[in-house]
Amino acid sequence: MKCLLSLALSLSLSAATLSAATVDGLKVHSTATGKGPKTVILVHGWTCDETTWSEQVGVLTKQYRVVTLDLPGHGKSESPKDGKLSMDLFARAIEAVRAEAARAEANGDHVVLVGHSMGTPVVIEYARLYPQHTSALVFVDGIVTLGTGGAGRGRAPDPQAMTGPDGRKNREAMIRGMFSASTTPAEQTKILNMMLAPPESTAVGAMNATFDPTFWKGDVLSMPILGIYADKSAMGNRDYMKTHFPALEYTEVPGTGHFVMLDKPAEFNSLLLGFLQKQKF
Repeated sequence: MKCLLSLALSLSLSAATLSAATVDGLKVHSTATGKGPKTVILVHGWTCDETTWSEQVGVLTKQYRVVTLDLPGHGKSESPKDGKLSMDLFARAIEAVRAEAARAEANGDHVVLVGHSMGTPVVIEYARLYPQHTSALVFVDGIVTLGTGGAGRGRAPDPQAMTGPDGRKNREAMIRGMFSASTTPAEQTKILNMMLAPPESTAVGAMNATFDPTFWKGDVLSMPILGIYADKSAMGNRDYMKTHFPALEYTEVPGTGHFVMLDKPAEFNSLLLGFLQKQKF
């Protein structure tokens, strides 16, 4: 209930749904909130949607224009007819939303992108394709490499385990493994309902996109990056990060699971706001 009330409040603050954005003919659902001169784009993870950020939107819109979206195949956005999802498609969907939001408000040429979980490789791909629009990135317990630790436990999960008679059960078991002692029963219900809503095609397609070895090119990104990770996160490959993201600030939030921003929103929001205030965009 708390999350739903927070989302309703945040979306009531000068919210405007941007229905005009499309990528490859697919409608991309997004919401812009706030009127600040600086734009922050929040990108959800695997089988999630824009409501992932229910505890952030209202806080951020006090200072920034905040854009949330549903990636293709997720939430209220359309899916490709062939079911094929990719980091390239996701990144281009973000750019379509950014460009539409910039036209609507005559700002947003330079943005900070925040990506949770699968959203981290998505914002990495965005920075790769659109460096001219990328001022800084924030990784939220996100995958940064397919090496040990990068996929959470050293190897990618099997997408086919998400299908068939046991597909839903396997998805639910995977999702429950993301919770911590700080994840309240209400938040667990919210996350489960959100992540089990997309069809199997999205669960498989987005997982294939995330762990596609051709995507992982070992980029070195020099822009400012903040990493906010779960307590003792298996995602936080520090050795890789040090060499590939030289301007990275890394922190782990004690007592949190994979959904750091929902487990301890006050701590998360403080870290994010502190980082944003240092950026020029």
